Amino acid sequence: MKITRRLLGKAALGLAGAALLMQLPAMAQDRPAPFDKPGAVKIALVRYLSTGDFFQAYLSGVEAQAKALGVDLRVLDSRQDAALQADMVDQAIALGVQGIVIQHGLTESMKEAAQRAVDAGIKVVAFDVNVENPKIPQIEQSDRDLARLALEQAIKDNGESWKAGYVYVAGIAPLDRRNETWVDFKKKYAGINEAAMFGTLDNPIANSVANQARSVLSANPDIKVMFAPYDEFAKGVKIAVDEAGLSQDIKIYSA
Repeated sequence: MKITRRLLGKAALGLAGAALLMQLPAMAQDRPAPFDKPGAVKIALVRYLSTGDFFQAYLSGVEAQAKALGVDLRVLDSRQDAALQADMVDQAIALGVQGIVIQHGLTESMKEAAQRAVDAGIKVVAFDVNVENPKIPQIEQSDRDLARLALEQAIKDNGESWKAGYVYVAGIAPLDRRNETWVDFKKKYAGINEAAMFGTLDNPIANSVANQARSVLSANPDIKVMFAPYDEFAKGVKIAVDEAGLSQDIKIYSA
């Protein structure tokens, strides 16, 4: 079995940038306010997803940047609990933070919470979640390109006709963008047969996906490709494929 994953280097570049900042001899008085007094600046990172290599690298980058700037970073992790994530935004407001980074989440649960932070005079940035607020910068990676690169490799490896399993959970912005590419590829290559779509964000994610994948493989023993565009999804599929003794028959592609 081969797991193919194409990643853009944004996370690595962020870490490299943080390391560079830490080496610069910039004095606090040379920085714009409020970073001229960094010890008084509190920033909250409010997370929805935190499991997987990408999220570990993301957190490491945030921590490195906070250390380089000398600010007080508070990390609040909801572990896929949408209501708790919204409550954590309110906790950050109560802590008197000057900035909030909302990392992933659901639009319906974060829209009003983000607005409350803006109303409190707090600077807010949203990463990979659409909070539908023109006052909040929306930051995202190139999820469509990530999916496209993985699927182009799948076509190169397997031709234009194969039966596939697809792991997807709707409502998560980066997964939704990757799904758009998957839908486009199925239209472009009519020989791609999606035999099953499944997915969950229940903790632990990899084990929960593995449980689903076991049933999918049992019902569809002729699946040749699994598209699992999130590393924890891919780990779960790999567990099930290996247990079924199909590691030589099924290729797994992530993004």
